[in-house]
Amino acid sequence: MGQTRSALHDRVSGMSLETKLHPTRLTLIDIAMGVGVALTWGLGIVFSKAAIAHFPPILLMGLRFTVTALVLVWFVRIPRGQLAALFGIALISAALQYSLTFTGLKGLDAGVAALIVQLEVPFLVLVGAIFLREKPGWRKWAGIGLAFFGVYQIAGEPRISAALGSVLLVVSGAFVWAIGQAMIRKLKDIDGLTVTAWIAVMAAPQLFAVSLVVEDGHWQAIQSAGLVVWGTVLYLGLVMTAFGYGLWYTLIRRNPVSHVAPFLLLLPVFAVLGGVVFLGEVMNAGVMLGGAIVIAGVAIILSDKG
Repeated sequence: MGQTRSALHDRVSGMSLETKLHPTRLTLIDIAMGVGVALTWGLGIVFSKAAIAHFPPILLMGLRFTVTALVLVWFVRIPRGQLAALFGIALISAALQYSLTFTGLKGLDAGVAALIVQLEVPFLVLVGAIFLREKPGWRKWAGIGLAFFGVYQIAGEPRISAALGSVLLVVSGAFVWAIGQAMIRKLKDIDGLTVTAWIAVMAAPQLFAVSLVVEDGHWQAIQSAGLVVWGTVLYLGLVMTAFGYGLWYTLIRRNPVSHVAPFLLLLPVFAVLGGVVFLGEVMNAGVMLGGAIVIAGVAIILSDKG
């Protein structure tokens, strides 16, 4: 899901005293926006799966970030003094992460990939514990264990186990994403929209370079792409990234992140439903059980205020 979810980490590890003493209540507009974020990002995975049938996955991500960069870069300042750090973050949290995740998506159903991607939250807690010296409570550890058990349940299904390499790619992408978020947390005096815009500016050429090395058929794919495929590229760049992250930033500016983070649990639900409706995917009982376990584990992590 990208770099904006770094804001989630600041509240996953605990709420501020002010928030505890003065809890806020979400408005109907806030609720609609939260559902909109999950819907936008969930369907983005579904549409990405459809577009990967035409575009090589890393090339698709390069095109996606090109669109985002061209839309956002004009509205943010140049973060002088932080360009080198942003280049490194783009390399880890965008170029490497999206290369792993969406190459893995090529071999999996969109709904299955969306469920596995939920490991981003447990990995975020683990990275915080290992590299940032944070101390998760026992409930977070229980949630982490439950989430990984859920992925184990999913991977054990015969149809999924045959694509174990794709599962490992998506899991690796989730881990790399968490490392990228730890890097983003070290940035000072820069707003989230600027981070999003400039990571897109730097990630696009990085992704194109990786794609040229490990993928082929670029020019043929671009030449033969129809309106539906290019419409998907625009959706990923404009709706999923620019608009979806815009909604998310508005929510976290107006509310404690701990209040809006649970909306992210709807993301795999929308992805599963979208996969069934738009792609004709079939989710068997074993995968659904594993997905429910993953979501339950992530829910425990997000609900732990300690």
